[in-house]
Amino acid sequence: MRSTKYRLRSTKIAAQNVRWLAILIFIFGFEGYSQTKPNISSEVDTTFIKIGEQIQWKVTVDVDPTAQVFFPEGQTFSPLETVEAFATDTTRKKDRLTLEKIYALTQFDSGAYKLPAQRVEVNGVGYFTDSMLINVATVPVDTVAQKMYDIKPLINVEKSNPDWWKYLLIGLLVLAILGGLFYWFFVRKKPLTEDEKEALLPPYDRALLELKRLENSKYLIQDEYKEYYSELTSIVRSYLEEDAHVSALESTTDQLIDKLELLRDSGELELDTDTINQFKNILQTADLVKFAKSKPATSVAEQDRKLVEQIVVKTHDALPEPTEEELMQQAEYQEELERKKQKKRLVIGIASFAAILLLATTIAGFKFGFGYLKDTVLGHPTKELLESDWISSSYGYPPIVLETPKVLVRQEIKLPPEAKATIADIQAFGYRSAIGLFTIATTSITLNQEVEPDFGQTIEQIIKQFEAQGTKNIITKQEEFTSLSGVKGLKVYGSGKFKVPESEELVKGEYTVLLFGGKGFQQYVILSCWMTMFTPKKL
Repeated sequence: MRSTKYRLRSTKIAAQNVRWLAILIFIFGFEGYSQTKPNISSEVDTTFIKIGEQIQWKVTVDVDPTAQVFFPEGQTFSPLETVEAFATDTTRKKDRLTLEKIYALTQFDSGAYKLPAQRVEVNGVGYFTDSMLINVATVPVDTVAQKMYDIKPLINVEKSNPDWWKYLLIGLLVLAILGGLFYWFFVRKKPLTEDEKEALLPPYDRALLELKRLENSKYLIQDEYKEYYSELTSIVRSYLEEDAHVSALESTTDQLIDKLELLRDSGELELDTDTINQFKNILQTADLVKFAKSKPATSVAEQDRKLVEQIVVKTHDALPEPTEEELMQQAEYQEELERKKQKKRLVIGIASFAAILLLATTIAGFKFGFGYLKDTVLGHPTKELLESDWISSSYGYPPIVLETPKVLVRQEIKLPPEAKATIADIQAFGYRSAIGLFTIATTSITLNQEVEPDFGQTIEQIIKQFEAQGTKNIITKQEEFTSLSGVKGLKVYGSGKFKVPESEELVKGEYTVLLFGGKGFQQYVILSCWMTMFTPKKL
């Protein structure tokens, strides 16, 4: 019985051990399967192409579904050029994931080119594909049926602006509107108002008109005798001062009567004694009304107005006829008055236009900034360069795509003997604008050996070239950068006092140098003011 229990107990323990062993085998088996190395393969559809044709390089990665895979990016296939990187094709089969990515590559020079091994990163670990040899053959040309000619040089073409007439028409329209407004408000002869027409009448006609207006007034009806007599005496005094040239406005009653009697006695004014006495009585009555608050009868007031009208008529008749010389002087005086009025309107118009322009300039200056306003209205060479139509083109190999104001011109650079040991080929392009003293240059260098470029030595050569050109107080900073296509490089920038070409003047300017490259090649782009192309001696 005891032996049977022991066997049962041993059997139970063995069963438990088997179960735990199965679990451990499953865990370690799954873990081992999950950590299986990825399978990476690559192939091309052809190894022989003509110049400009494309090959398709395909890389296939077989990995776990949870793996993170990063394919090559940018111009990593040098000396072959990447035309396009197609989207990744994903296929799932059971517990594995197959990723396929295709790249379109090309080359524009004949020869045998090595497609370098490419790095594929899986879960942070890099795996490299096999390198391949690609043959690029030239395109046969029938030189018998078609003659060969030298490449023509670049021709400067004047920039065409087919829409210039639109801007001209808009400008003329704006000028016409402004000119019309200025003429309408300040230059043209405006219709005279009733007061202006009355002021231009001769003194005699104006006095009769004012007496007629006084007759139709409501002064007497409203018992406003003081205002009535004040206006009555003002009319006759103004007439005597303007037409008879008697200082009547500032004279008292007695002084005015004495002046009239003197003019009568001297024969300059043919007035009878009764007319002068009537005028004296009217003036005395007006003084009593204005200063003593006397109130004559309404009929007396009306009769005084009629007598004043007769006095004006008799005075006008008694005055001698003006000579031709006096009439000419009066005409010249009127013309002079009209010229003064015209000049006054012109001055007011110009002052108003200047005030509006100043106000608009001040408002625009506070809103947009006075520097921006000055550059926009008066023009600024750098701003004009920036707002012109830029041209996009590619330079060197691998191609660098740049947008510049003008097409960069190829620079002939002769390598010194010491540089030929490390440099196989150099392609340089540059453009320099007299507007704003702006310079942009790009250089592509192919090395004799597939080694990483020395950016530090290149920067040193650029700084030495700056100094050789007379640049002072050079400040240099640097940082890493990544281009739009994902290429990483080094950015060196700073400022200094650059020497203006053909002058000893030093002007503050800025520069930027972008450097990038890979095994066997190096490229850089330089943007600067007051700088010319330079020849590297050693890289």
